[in-house]
Amino acid sequence: MVERMSRSEMRAGDADRQRVAERLRAALEEGRLDLQEYDERVQRAYAAKTYGDLDGLLTDLPVVVSQAVQPPVASGTATREWLGQIWGSWFAVLAVTTAVWVITCIASGAPQYYWPVWVAGPWGFFLVITTLGGLATGTPQKAAAEKQFRVLAREHQQKRRALQREAIARGELAMDATKEQRRQFIDDAIARGDLPPRPEKA
Repeated sequence: MVERMSRSEMRAGDADRQRVAERLRAALEEGRLDLQEYDERVQRAYAAKTYGDLDGLLTDLPVVVSQAVQPPVASGTATREWLGQIWGSWFAVLAVTTAVWVITCIASGAPQYYWPVWVAGPWGFFLVITTLGGLATGTPQKAAAEKQFRVLAREHQQKRRALQREAIARGELAMDATKEQRRQFIDDAIARGDLPPRPEKA
């Protein structure tokens, strides 16, 4: 049976070397490395042959925990979407009840009392109050930001699981790894640049 090679023994690529060089550059800017240390490590990074060579250059540097950059939510778009959610059902019910009223008028041959007003009126008044309060407190932007966060969190979870499956297949991560071991694996992957930082709520 062929023994699986550990990750530290696998050959690194140009993209891997570049990621480490960028992390070293950030450490220099943060004051964690002086210029001489930075120069030495960058030279070793570009000369590295394996992942083990690269990982050794980052062992004394903290894991990058910066927040994932989220695209800004357009105020106008967020407001339109929120208003559509708030008023969509009202307009649909008003359209249906009005259609029933029109059919009744045609069937009777005479105009009938516009009874849909008793459906749309009180409900509409309540929605007006809700709309004014929501616009005053920035609810549309908050709702859009929450929706965007859920999308990014789901994408990050999918990437995280895919990375773990690949690591298990290569023998880098045990199938029965503990929660702490899996968390450490993800932290290391983020530090190497193999996985983007975890999204955080604004």
